[in-house]
Amino acid sequence: MATILVTGGAGFIGSNFTRAALAAGHTVRVLDDLSTGLRDNLGDVQAEVVIGSLTDPEVLAGAVAGVEHIVHLGAIGSVPSSVQDPVRCNEVNVTGTVGLIEAARAAGVRHVVFFSSSAVYGANPATPIGERDWVRPMSPYGASKLSGEQYLLAAQQSYGLQTLVFRPFNVYGPGQRADHAYAAVIPAFLDATLAGRPLRIEGDGEQTRDFLFVATVCRVLLAAVERGVWHPEPVNLAYSTQTSINDLVSAIGRAAGAHPQVEHVPGRIGDVKHSRAANDTLLQLFPDIEPESLDEGLAATVTWWTN
Repeated sequence: MATILVTGGAGFIGSNFTRAALAAGHTVRVLDDLSTGLRDNLGDVQAEVVIGSLTDPEVLAGAVAGVEHIVHLGAIGSVPSSVQDPVRCNEVNVTGTVGLIEAARAAGVRHVVFFSSSAVYGANPATPIGERDWVRPMSPYGASKLSGEQYLLAAQQSYGLQTLVFRPFNVYGPGQRADHAYAAVIPAFLDATLAGRPLRIEGDGEQTRDFLFVATVCRVLLAAVERGVWHPEPVNLAYSTQTSINDLVSAIGRAAGAHPQVEHVPGRIGDVKHSRAANDTLLQLFPDIEPESLDEGLAATVTWWTN
């Protein structure tokens, strides 16, 4: 069994992964500043929780001490908030990541798994889009994630650090919040559907996304840690699905046993029309992991939500 540091472990994906790792018998330490994550997300799980920032070298030194693997999920994760405060986004997502690499090196940690983002592709309209296609972020958030992933890959070449960089697409599931201004589409739609409010669709609803259930993500992350998987290039984390927002509304209605009302509003400037991952590399590295379907994932999410 391994000792794992999870940065951002009180967040949506981090708390789900922490529970999965503990259930598999591993020892987990969480580092989170609780700026977006919630201590309640971890409930009474048997993980050591360190409250502190990625930008604090002393906190990082203590957090990495004695761990064998780092799963680096901690970040300023909102595109709109990064536009409002790009300096803070850079401090956490870039400087914080470089600081974590240095702390890992000093502590002798050899394996780091990093969550980048499909936002690095930005203005590239290719679909499905592969890891070697050109990147052009459209926000400070996307730029910061691209910078962070390149630092991880450079550390692999410069210091022999075994790193694995994931570019996740649209992750959803239990624990994802709807109670803030930048909520992702699925929790926002579920919250509105269950409350009987109309769903706000930006544009015509024919834009498509590659949705991925958080339990699938956790299985991939756990396999990466347990097998010590590393790779010299970024890896798309998605299963090459293509669901329109209109079809998503229908799927949410089925899962919730409801008939959502829809309100169309103008589309966002610069919004990507279609987003879908090429996932050949993911399937080569993790051939044994089968993803949940959208209907399965939404059903589990609705169950969590209503409970």
